[in-house]
Amino acid sequence: MISAASIASGISQTSTSPAGISSKVVGNTEQSGALDFGDLLRGSMGNVDHLEQQARHAVEGLMRGTGVDVHEALIAAEKANAAFELTLSMRNKAIQSYQSIMSMQF
Repeated sequence: MISAASIASGISQTSTSPAGISSKVVGNTEQSGALDFGDLLRGSMGNVDHLEQQARHAVEGLMRGTGVDVHEALIAAEKANAAFELTLSMRNKAIQSYQSIMSMQF
């Protein structure tokens, strides 16, 4: 049985986020560990795209019979699906938070 932690570690191992996402340059000073939500979301979307391309290539390789096993194609597809679902839930939570803040009365 595959646990959520193993899926998350697999997704993080295949991450292809842009260089410098772990540090943000503000003016002339570099703040280590400061992540902007937009950068995090863009990195996540880039990761989803990369995983979807890997899954597409794996399925195409399986269909052509070029040495890709069924389980490899399924694992690649599930990684892409898990990354997409995570990104979608992040987006939905951000929208829900925005709507909640906008409905507050001061």
